[in-house]
Amino acid sequence: MILEIVSPEAKLFSAEVTSVTLPGVDGSFQILNNHAPIVSILGKGVVKIAASNFAFAKEIASKFTKLDDQNYTLAITSGTIEMKDNKVIILAD
Repeated sequence: MILEIVSPEAKLFSAEVTSVTLPGVDGSFQILNNHAPIVSILGKGVVKIAASNFAFAKEIASKFTKLDDQNYTLAITSGTIEMKDNKVIILAD
């Protein structure tokens, strides 16, 4: 599936991923390939991204924390997420 993360300042990430774990307002949840359509509000926490390949622009790479070669995290304070047609869009603060 495709994941896009957009902040008010810039597009932070856009790539194919295997899963994304999100800090929902009622607890964290995970989205996998071919997940049913969903729209949700995100709370303060960490977005965990799992993918086989990561490439970040130099100016935004410092926003992400590397867990290992296939997992990165991004701290957010709030946001929204939409999953539709195997594409996840996160609008994050």
